[in-house]
Amino acid sequence: MPARCLTLIAVLFVVPLCVPAQTVTLQANVSETVALSILPNFTHNGVDLNVVKSGSTVRLTLSSTDLEVRVPLLVRSNSGFKISVESQTAVPAHVSVIDVRPTGSLVSPEVVNALVSSEIDLNASQPLLVLTGPRVSLGGTLQSPNNALQVTLLIRTLALSPGQVVHLTFTGTAAPLIQ
Repeated sequence: MPARCLTLIAVLFVVPLCVPAQTVTLQANVSETVALSILPNFTHNGVDLNVVKSGSTVRLTLSSTDLEVRVPLLVRSNSGFKISVESQTAVPAHVSVIDVRPTGSLVSPEVVNALVSSEIDLNASQPLLVLTGPRVSLGGTLQSPNNALQVTLLIRTLALSPGQVVHLTFTGTAAPLIQ
């Protein structure tokens, strides 16, 4: 019986030394994601507002005689991104970025300085490119409160007649990383 135990112990020590080392390499890809939403408590005086969010698209339906609306858009991305806006009901007369701020510690510290606002050519075909930038989120999920970039857009529409409804669709898409 002790001879069997000694044989077992010897096998346990000798066999691992005889097996060649193996290297295992794992590779994974994460799909590029750009998610848009509107600040949850967004309201605007004199504007009847409806927001529909679906992943990388946010659609605002506005009914107002106010020609100017400030829209607080939240951007989350794990890659470079671009944001565009279009409307089938009224062409915006002016679109500009008036404020940019990170929502927390999981926002890339370089993103605010690396953003590129587009000069909007309102005579160009739609959709209109509004903003491009590098990766925003360093971690978290699409619902994390501290990994989004809050971009406030100033949008002026052409004169609205009473009761006219304007649909604005914001779309975020992945873009090559901006250096």
